[in-house]
Amino acid sequence: VQLVESGGGLAHAGESLRLSCAVSGLSFDDYGIGWFRRAPGKGREGVASINVIENKTYYGGFVKGRFTISSDNAKNIVYLQMNNLAPADTAMYYCASIPRHTLNAGNFYSHYQYDNWGQGTQVTVSS
Repeated sequence: VQLVESGGGLAHAGESLRLSCAVSGLSFDDYGIGWFRRAPGKGREGVASINVIENKTYYGGFVKGRFTISSDNAKNIVYLQMNNLAPADTAMYYCASIPRHTLNAGNFYSHYQYDNWGQGTQVTVSS
């Protein structure tokens, strides 16, 4: 199993970035994918997750309509479109897999439920 993030970088406040998570070695039939972030000095925070097969999405409260999680099933990629970025969004962003039935059971933001993690991609937002 391998999850590889890309798309991070430097943005100014109000700008957008799209992160990608390329997934290999597991099937969306059995797994959902989530995005987490970790800012310096803080713990991991659930950003968004997706049950690709059932097209169900889950978002952290702080997203407030700014971020959208989606997937390209043919390419096995999960995206995180981030709009109207703010300096508070500065963090390392990770994608991770979670058994689909576990995701459906709730608590998508509980990182311990995710079993495979990527290496992360850094997002830095300047004011």
